[in-house]
Amino acid sequence: MTHHESTGHPAPTSRVAAVVPAAGSGVRLGAGIPKAFVELGGRTMLERSVAGLLASGVVDDVVAVVPDDRVDEAESLLSPLRVGRHVVVVTTGGAERTDSVRNGLAALTTAHDATTSAAVYDVLLVHDAARCLTPAGSIRRVVEAVRAGEAAVVPVLPVVDTVKQVDAAGHVVGTPDRAALRAVQTPQGFAPDVLLAAYDAAGDVATDDAGLVERLGRRVATVQGAALAFKITTADDRALAEFHLRSRPTAQPQEDP
Repeated sequence: MTHHESTGHPAPTSRVAAVVPAAGSGVRLGAGIPKAFVELGGRTMLERSVAGLLASGVVDDVVAVVPDDRVDEAESLLSPLRVGRHVVVVTTGGAERTDSVRNGLAALTTAHDATTSAAVYDVLLVHDAARCLTPAGSIRRVVEAVRAGEAAVVPVLPVVDTVKQVDAAGHVVGTPDRAALRAVQTPQGFAPDVLLAAYDAAGDVATDDAGLVERLGRRVATVQGAALAFKITTADDRALAEFHLRSRPTAQPQEDP
């Protein structure tokens, strides 16, 4: 894959694809089913995540990576989103998140009948299904930064809590300066050749795709994240997400900046 040089506008045939890992068990949420298939306001987190990416106006295609026994359900949930120019693919996950993202990247090569992803995509995103309220503005900022020439981009927020570094026994050994710290969100965006190289070089489990790019010695840029892009991991997170949805009866979170 090649990364188009920035000219201020994307190449005429360029597209953006997003891989959405959604194969996790979601034990901490306590719902008894995989987290991505838990409903918020009548729609699963998987549906909301994929729909939000496509509704951003900058994402063309999405690959959802789900558990083996949830493929048919995911196909049914996401089928209504296969409209117009959008390609939505469902594939199976692996033992670890890293394996699931690899499977998703491999599925992109079959997203189009007449070509491969090498000739199609100039930006690849990886987005947590559990960040299903992510606003369109955050997604657009990531894509714009990659198209402006950055090899890897992550949306971030300032860290507002004091952070302590502790040892194995739980004793404090240091207090990092929070002014230099950022909380990282998704989608994380990449020039395709860089992301593929990072995964080719990754030999172990990784929870942060940009971290794999860092190991290559490549620069990772940051853009402004969004409060609504929080990760729904616990029952309290789910309650907060439901509150946000109830407080916006006529608007989608994806419409926010």
